[in-house]
Amino acid sequence: MSAMSAASSTFKPFGAAETGMLTIDLDDFMFELQDGAIKHVGPSTRSATVKLYETESVGVREYGDKRVKFTVADAEGNEVEIALFPEQVATLMDEIDRLRDDSPVFE
Repeated sequence: MSAMSAASSTFKPFGAAETGMLTIDLDDFMFELQDGAIKHVGPSTRSATVKLYETESVGVREYGDKRVKFTVADAEGNEVEIALFPEQVATLMDEIDRLRDDSPVFE
């Protein structure tokens, strides 16, 4: 496992698509729009799923004292950020290594 630097790094995958697609599945959310502000007014027991396809760039940097932030964006400006603890990043890296060894995706 390689060490991550404090500087942010971003890469654009080979053959990245010109446009992206962001899907958001909000399970029974209720929002209030008042004075230009959006506020969730429903119960806090709801969930959401966000998926970003056809990404153009991925970045990684330190986030605070104890996390690593991944930023993924598409050509249309849609962006998803994920903050993970180091042990979660290590698990993710192990899974990527397993895919490299076992999956035709990396061929």
